[in-house]
Amino acid sequence: MTRVKYMHHTELMAWRKQLRGELLSRRQALPAERLHAWRVAMDHHLLYGFPGLARGVVAFCWPIRNEYDARHLLRQLREQGATAALPVVVAPKSPLIFREWHPGVEMEIGKLDIPYPKAGAGLAPDTVLLPMNGFDRQGYRLGYGGGFFDRTLESLRARKPLVIGVSFELAAIDTIRPQPWDIPMDYVVTERGVYRLDEGKLEFLGVPQEPRTELSSPVCYAADIAPGYFGEDPQTPGY
Repeated sequence: MTRVKYMHHTELMAWRKQLRGELLSRRQALPAERLHAWRVAMDHHLLYGFPGLARGVVAFCWPIRNEYDARHLLRQLREQGATAALPVVVAPKSPLIFREWHPGVEMEIGKLDIPYPKAGAGLAPDTVLLPMNGFDRQGYRLGYGGGFFDRTLESLRARKPLVIGVSFELAAIDTIRPQPWDIPMDYVVTERGVYRLDEGKLEFLGVPQEPRTELSSPVCYAADIAPGYFGEDPQTPGY
């Protein structure tokens, strides 16, 4: 994969900080009605594009600064059998752990004033819905600069979860100038639809369609990477 011209680490961090600030300002200026409409659209894309989500542990992030709010989707997924989990910072420059979340769980306030479950056993996520301040054409994510999720995803390589970046189209940029420690998303979902990482480049798959009848099956983009990923039998007719 071709990398963008090398930048000194200090220069790169300053460039990303400025870009992050510009993208955050753009997102935080969005009116509430537009955020609601885009959230509803993204809920649809995730629910019908990835039906296997309801059969596993789905990690998500508590929304801040006008991020996509996955809590509405997680309510539906939990009703269908999924387990919701939130990330927890256990130590600086260390991988995150994930604890189960549902309404009523005792919470504490952590880094960036983000709430997290106070106690609970660590869970291994099957899927991570990962918010992005920015994303580029190669599927790389611009986060908040702490590096927590890059370290976490690296630590999960032995049992790699499906990583779906969630953001709005206004966060799309040409490049984040990816470095060796950056890890690309498997998929990206915006209000526009679903993108999949193919040979180092995001390809737009379109808008998932709802099943027309009780016998119809929604398109399963997740199966394109690994049949049986969610425990289903790839030999089952109609899979």
